Amino acid sequence: MKSIYAFVAAFAVTLTLGAAAQNNKGAPQGLANLHFNVLKDDNGKPVRNASVVLHPVGKGGKQSRGGYQIKTDNEGKAESEGVPYGKLRVQVLAQGFQTFGGDFDINQPSMNIDIRLKRPQSQVTIYDQGGKETRTDDGSPQQASPPQQAPPK
Repeated sequence: MKSIYAFVAAFAVTLTLGAAAQNNKGAPQGLANLHFNVLKDDNGKPVRNASVVLHPVGKGGKQSRGGYQIKTDNEGKAESEGVPYGKLRVQVLAQGFQTFGGDFDINQPSMNIDIRLKRPQSQVTIYDQGGKETRTDDGSPQQASPPQQAPPK
């Protein structure tokens, strides 16, 4: 009788190991819960009402069709449940900030993703304030001189 129990136990272990090996072949399996925390880069305060756009990424880094958008709450947090394992392209858009874009490898049941948004950078121009290009006598662009400051009173 003991040998029957030992045989049944060994058979069950073999089936379990076989099923686990079958699940580990090919693409990763599973779904993840993602927790986003969107902050201002300069002071670390939360960015509310930011759009977090999620796109699956296929083979070769090409963005797959589909995807969806979630919004951050007043604390700069957003969550998405049931995201399949694999590459995910994340874009974050918020008024008054540069657009963030990055690819993440989703490979755990629960992941926290922190995103820091930067303010727009000033643009560099070769034109003076009047909208006309300043050039030297030889025709090359001239460096604009720094603005004059008034002497202290």
